[in-house]
Amino acid sequence: MATYRLEPDLYYYTFGPNEPALHIQSGDTVIAETLDAFGLNAEGEDLPDHKKQRVPGTSLRESNPVVGPIYVDGAEEGDLLSVHIRRIRITRELGISKQSPHFGSLTGEGPGHMLLYNAPIEGVWYEWRIDLERGVAILELPDSQIGRVEVPVAPFIGSIGVAPRFGRVLPTLTPGEYGGNLDCVETKEGTTLHLPVWARGAYLAFGDVHALQGDGELNGTAVEAPAEVTLDIEVLKGRKAEWPRLEDATHIMVAGSTRPLMDCVRLSQIELLNWLTSEYGFRREDAWQLNAQVGTMRIGNVVDPCYTVVAKFPKVYLPW
Repeated sequence: MATYRLEPDLYYYTFGPNEPALHIQSGDTVIAETLDAFGLNAEGEDLPDHKKQRVPGTSLRESNPVVGPIYVDGAEEGDLLSVHIRRIRITRELGISKQSPHFGSLTGEGPGHMLLYNAPIEGVWYEWRIDLERGVAILELPDSQIGRVEVPVAPFIGSIGVAPRFGRVLPTLTPGEYGGNLDCVETKEGTTLHLPVWARGAYLAFGDVHALQGDGELNGTAVEAPAEVTLDIEVLKGRKAEWPRLEDATHIMVAGSTRPLMDCVRLSQIELLNWLTSEYGFRREDAWQLNAQVGTMRIGNVVDPCYTVVAKFPKVYLPW
């Protein structure tokens, strides 16, 4: 088992079988510094053009630049790539958030998808000061009666995924069966993310760390910040899944991503049900009954091209 520090020459705006930045073995550890969702580093400097992914003949949406991809030797279609998130260390004392025209949970809009007759909302930027020593994010609101708020930081990886199924290449703004831009607060330190492998080598890429975010990422952005991320990566042979699975100290979880939101619920719950029956010995009807009484759900995002719901089952009710 080896530890690698990945220092990218190129940042990607797509998940897919892009040129690998690193080859590793199952059991290895990777450390990398990520940029924020806007492409700014720890010093607030913009990503230079020669480090941006380009595709001849077309343009890419320059959101959520990711490091990688990491080619994992021995990973084959039908395996799971087990990614233990060992550490997320915010590297800047400034977190950036904004509301944007034609974007967010209240518009239903997006690039090339304009629906509203009325004028769009104005773009408004917010700067959160991050006290790294105290572990809090601070927002000044001089025009509101509250004046100032302090919120404990809760960093997680917003975008992390492998090459999608069927040879697809998809923007880093989108989540799916490959992981991607889940915007799921559960992808935090101490969580293990099990990603279905759809292409030999897996092609793991990650970035878009959030210092803080509420469920749904309602206005379209979190408190965006660069970070140093440490991952332990392992191939689980023959552990097939249809959707990303997650585990932490208290729950097993599944992330389902699509539209409409109700279908996200169905996808995540069916995969969770299959997990409970295939690996924990539950009779299908019994698992469904128990989950209906003790299970919980979180909304990852309701702003991306696909929405995300995370279905959660408490480990205390597992048979082992």
